[in-house]
Amino acid sequence: MIQLSSAQHIHIIGIGGAGMSPIARILLERGYTVSGSDRTPNAISEALARDGATIHTGHSAENVIGADMVITTSAAPDDHIEIVTARTNAIPVYKRRDILAPLMAAHKVIAVAGTHGKTTTTGLIVHLLRECGRDPSYIVGGVMGNTGTNAADGRGDLFVVEADEYDDMFLGLRPDTIVLTSIEYDHPDYFTSPEMMLDKFAQFVRLLQPGGRLIACMDYPMVQQIIAQNAAGADIIGYSTQSHPAAAMQAHDIRLQDGDSAFDLHIITGGQINVNVGAVQTPLLGEHNVANSIAALTAADVHGVMLSHSIPALAGFKSTARRFELRGTAGDVVVYDDYAHHPTAIELVCKAARARYPDRPLWIVWQPHMYSRTQTLIADYARAFTAADRVIVTDIYAAREAAIAGVSGAWAAEQIQQTAAHHSGDIDATADYLVANVPDSAVIVIMSAGDAPAIGQRFLAARRG
Repeated sequence: MIQLSSAQHIHIIGIGGAGMSPIARILLERGYTVSGSDRTPNAISEALARDGATIHTGHSAENVIGADMVITTSAAPDDHIEIVTARTNAIPVYKRRDILAPLMAAHKVIAVAGTHGKTTTTGLIVHLLRECGRDPSYIVGGVMGNTGTNAADGRGDLFVVEADEYDDMFLGLRPDTIVLTSIEYDHPDYFTSPEMMLDKFAQFVRLLQPGGRLIACMDYPMVQQIIAQNAAGADIIGYSTQSHPAAAMQAHDIRLQDGDSAFDLHIITGGQINVNVGAVQTPLLGEHNVANSIAALTAADVHGVMLSHSIPALAGFKSTARRFELRGTAGDVVVYDDYAHHPTAIELVCKAARARYPDRPLWIVWQPHMYSRTQTLIADYARAFTAADRVIVTDIYAAREAAIAGVSGAWAAEQIQQTAAHHSGDIDATADYLVANVPDSAVIVIMSAGDAPAIGQRFLAARRG
């Protein structure tokens, strides 16, 4: 395990990213000297700079000289100039997963994992614990609306962390509680098969500490497989929005309302309703967010926060950035931004948007994220937009990948047969297309894990004149 001392200077490659910036924040709050580099500045890296981090725009050998260790993003290749320089100068280089256990060593760890729902569920758990006086430390994959940050070093004994499966990040954790929100095949650039991905989740569950608890959404077959194969000896608490018989915490009579959701929470024992908790209201829209809310309530409950306290606290949750986030209006046109990039997440957000706006034209702007994911999951993407009226498909956001011949935004648009689809091109061309074609009463949801939020900003500026 990495030995940490507050006298150390730690340099972070990719410091502005969703995975690395929370680590920088925790280190800063604990008194470390923190520097970091990224290709371009953003609001998160600028906030870190204001709080004492030295931020370098661009990457160079000089950035790491004087550091005691380097923590690198998974996106940086082995021949990255700062990694090479660090190793040449005998500066140890670690990945994100290597530093997590040392950061959390003095805490009980609540780790939230899953293909979708991680960020919202992690944020909800943090919010409920904070509202009920627990003051946890936390790392969230998005900026929380309630705190204005994605990480903090709290005074309590709990550490809530979003546990990312990519590059085996979650295998660096030693959790006391695991929340499994979902498992579906994703990241084909890293997991070469569904079986490989499932095996990594199984390894993660086996890291649960003695006496630990596994809180799992029973509505996903791959979650059920994990429980059947790997959870012997763990205290398992299942939850469900679909009345799964193995779920102790169940949502019934789900009601999607103007901008939020309500449901009746039942606690099931032996196949029968043991406790009818009653009506629960969450400020988040959609059945998927009902599931996320149950997961958070359950996690808070097993750590001593009674439902009678946590349920009222739900109402004050302000979500996290880029989760059905209202970006603005231009006349009667409403623009939202959402991080959805997996087919299931896209489908769930489309349904939630349709429930919120049943009588208005629903336009989805989809920026496909990575060539390998688009190619591998295209059949699921083609079926994901049925709740929408129009799908505008941008060019593919490559992220860390090279292009794949024959795979493009135009090709992806052609595969969408059940909803009218159009390939719009790059950021500027897409914004121009929306300005020229979106009807006055439309609702636009921009779905992207890349840079497509700029489309909404440019559309709003142009439409407002």
